[in-house]
Amino acid sequence: MPTIYDLKPKFQQLLQPIVDKLAVAGYTPNQITLSALIISIIYGGLLAYAPSNIALLLLLPIVLLIRMALNAIDGLLARQQKMETKLGLLINELSDIVSDTTLYLPFALIVNAYAPLVIIIVILSIVAETTGILAIVTSHHRAYNGPMGKSDRAFTFGLLAILLAFNTPTYLINSLLAITMVLLLLTIINRCKAALSSD
Repeated sequence: MPTIYDLKPKFQQLLQPIVDKLAVAGYTPNQITLSALIISIIYGGLLAYAPSNIALLLLLPIVLLIRMALNAIDGLLARQQKMETKLGLLINELSDIVSDTTLYLPFALIVNAYAPLVIIIVILSIVAETTGILAIVTSHHRAYNGPMGKSDRAFTFGLLAILLAFNTPTYLINSLLAITMVLLLLTIINRCKAALSSD
């Protein structure tokens, strides 16, 4: 199924000059990964403290874009500088799950968002990423199948933040959350199929 993840090669091309500069400066992929994690935790903590703060909500799309950029940069840096390690893979996968949780769970505290839906979406996101990782064991390839992968969730929650900041009617917010939940279920199914497929 089509997913925003399909745009990753173009995004990586745009980031290549930054990757080159970071390599020259001696930065490691793990440092970049942990930077993305720290930014996510700080922002998530602030949003949990002030879930209705309009400035914070409008800041989320920028935070998500920075996070996506750092996530792409760490992978490029690891491959191009021959710094791929098992520890790096572990940190990368775990930090993605923790970042998603800390960035999106505070939406359950926002009045216009139906809290149980947000919590279910966060849980399904964890299941989707775990299923993608398990595909490495069964088919030797990480599954990134959509339609609601990491990049798609970032886009969706960035849009949600903007809609909430502009006081969009509750039924529209919760409709988008319900659609996201359904698409996450499809993503899990698609990743299970990918995990069970042969090489």
